[in-house]
Amino acid sequence: MRPRKKRIDKGAPKWMVTYADMVTLILVFFVLLFSMSQIDLVKFEAIAESFRNRMVFDGYPSIVEKDHPTENIEIQEDKEGAEDLKNDGSEKQDIEDLKEAPNEVESEVVTEETNQQTNSDKQENEEDSLDELLKEVEDFLEKNELNNVITANRTEQGVVLILQEKVLFDSGKADILKSGEPFLDKVGMLLGNIPNQVRVEGHTDNRPISNYRFPSNWELSGARASGVIRYLIDSTDIADNRFIAVGYGDTKPLVENNSPANWSKNRRVEMVILEIDEEN
Repeated sequence: MRPRKKRIDKGAPKWMVTYADMVTLILVFFVLLFSMSQIDLVKFEAIAESFRNRMVFDGYPSIVEKDHPTENIEIQEDKEGAEDLKNDGSEKQDIEDLKEAPNEVESEVVTEETNQQTNSDKQENEEDSLDELLKEVEDFLEKNELNNVITANRTEQGVVLILQEKVLFDSGKADILKSGEPFLDKVGMLLGNIPNQVRVEGHTDNRPISNYRFPSNWELSGARASGVIRYLIDSTDIADNRFIAVGYGDTKPLVENNSPANWSKNRRVEMVILEIDEEN
């Protein structure tokens, strides 16, 4: 039997193949890094320009996908030109508005002056009306000899007739005295000759009251105001919707509540003949 000859491998050793593969992969890796490090300046400038002009949100195709991004720049420039034309038109309109502005300002000034004059005239007319109303009331009181029992004065709201408690009521009561009815009849004649609304106010002093009918001065003052209105409605043809009843109790004294004389002055009924504009 012939001895087997030892086989001798020819060519590069096996480890060389593995080493060559590794070197090749490293070379490819660096080639990729190099290729990725190159920037297309044209595309980069186009993207930067689009952000500066805020065109990225418009309906144009994406700049990055174009082979020739400069075409997009031309589109943007065209649109910018259109915007400039539009702005020019707006500026022209603004100039025209500025030309018209003085007339508008002058018109506003005239309107304001007119309103001020109107308000001034209105106030003067109201004052004249109040003066005439007060004169009419004073003449009526003098003619009917009521100056000693009824006081008339003028306020911003109208003409106020003040009737003291002793003329109309007993102390602590709200029933109208027989002796006070003639005075109210004459007041009814006065009110029947004018169209104004009338607010009847009841006032008391600060001394407390408490009984089964009037637990406090609030009830007493309100009952007295209502009693005066009820009598005028029943004894005259004056419409009931012309009257307003108010009870103030002791909250609006004429003088300080510190003596019997002052208590008497504060116990009163006031009839406010309202100015026409104050009725609402």
